[in-house]
Amino acid sequence: MRNPLIAFIGTALLLLSACTDGKPEAQSGGPALWRIEKDGQRAFLFGTIHVLPDDVAWETPVLRDAMAASDRLVLEASGLDDAEGTQRIFDQLGQSDDLPPIADRVPAAQRPALRALLKRGDMDEADASAYESWAAALQLATVTQSGQRMSAANGVEPALTAVFLAEDKPVLGLETVTDQFVLFDRLPEDVQRRLLADAVAQADAGDADYARMVRAWLKGDMQAIARDFVNQIAPEPALAGPLLIDRNRKWAARIPLLPGRPFIAVGAAHLAGPGNLLALLENDGYSITRIQ
Repeated sequence: MRNPLIAFIGTALLLLSACTDGKPEAQSGGPALWRIEKDGQRAFLFGTIHVLPDDVAWETPVLRDAMAASDRLVLEASGLDDAEGTQRIFDQLGQSDDLPPIADRVPAAQRPALRALLKRGDMDEADASAYESWAAALQLATVTQSGQRMSAANGVEPALTAVFLAEDKPVLGLETVTDQFVLFDRLPEDVQRRLLADAVAQADAGDADYARMVRAWLKGDMQAIARDFVNQIAPEPALAGPLLIDRNRKWAARIPLLPGRPFIAVGAAHLAGPGNLLALLENDGYSITRIQ
């Protein structure tokens, strides 16, 4: 299984990723942006990436005009700027009593790499063992990011939030941080362990995959995002259902209820591949126009 966490973790904590060797520049077209309209509602729908290296240029005049024409920002989740609250929710949902040692939850061949990654992050093995497998995977993801110069602080959501708050425009969410963590908390243990093993594997691999995703995102190449990333999770219904398809359906039902002129920003993976959010909205009668 290739790394499905790339597309789906991030807004709730930090996304599992690898760094690029350089700093990608904004490329022709820019990240994908659509105008959606139905029954008098007019909104913009923007595909984001949750973590980036420093100094990646991604804002374009078209994107800035769309933001200026919008009266509110709608992200995947509300409360992303509350780091303490997010950590508190994570600890409440992610810790359990009487869990097996974390090393016992990965294949034997990965245990040296797991311990090396824990050491790199100054994480005690006993403390890490107090976390459920999904939560341990997210923690290891943060270690990988910090060592490879990736940060959610460089992601799209914080930049968008800063712009809208500076203009006294509200920032809303299609779901909450708790909702996002609960999705992982409810995954079967065997799936959680695969995510944990994947997190260990990604610590020293995946640079080329992530560099390719960043390039595709900067160009707005939704076919590449669907082919190289979204389609990798499709054969995993235990992941694709709760993390992708079910969320797209919930969001498609909530978007018509949004007031005003919203600028909606969700992970680009939700806008590509089978059952994507754009297709669901179009089926619901929305006029969809790609403007970037």
